[in-house]
Amino acid sequence: MTGGQPEWVIREDAAQSVLVALYLRQVIGIRAPEELPALRRVPTPLTVSRSDDAQARLEREWREYWAMTVEPQAHPSPVPLELIDGFDTLVTLPEGRAEALRAAIDDHADDAVEFARLSHDRYSREAAARPGVSYRAYASAIAAHERIVGRRAHSFELNVQVLPLAQRGVWWIGSLTVAVTDGLRGDVAAFDTAIHPIIAELA
Repeated sequence: MTGGQPEWVIREDAAQSVLVALYLRQVIGIRAPEELPALRRVPTPLTVSRSDDAQARLEREWREYWAMTVEPQAHPSPVPLELIDGFDTLVTLPEGRAEALRAAIDDHADDAVEFARLSHDRYSREAAARPGVSYRAYASAIAAHERIVGRRAHSFELNVQVLPLAQRGVWWIGSLTVAVTDGLRGDVAAFDTAIHPIIAELA
């Protein structure tokens, strides 16, 4: 609250750590989260023969890493984290708790980091080319919600990751975080329609 008025905080980014996590998900053959589409311009994984138990362990370790990457404050590690060689500061895994994942991602560091940097740079250029548009898109959705419900929006926080996903849409990827396709984010009218249910859920 500011001066008794509700306030909202929306942070938009194409975080390199999130992009790396999704790149790794794709190239090592992780299915979770099943509703989230694949990234564009990422190679199809080689067929890897794993037992059901090995696949389940790898997916469990990736989901833990994913949660800590998307919302680190909400998902603190129970053990110390360590940086993984080759990924700069973009991948940290809990010591002694992600050995299968560590082995699976080892050969993909250079390609994952390059993909994340290029995607983040593209997002930054597009955001810089439309100054003020980002704020107006959310302010418009909040104003529309307030008109519909007949009251001020509640205070809330929302993190938006703008990602090069293969399908257009918006998906919850954390309790306060959504992923939105970059193409949809660039379409003012379509994005306004897509983000309104998210705003309504929070505000």
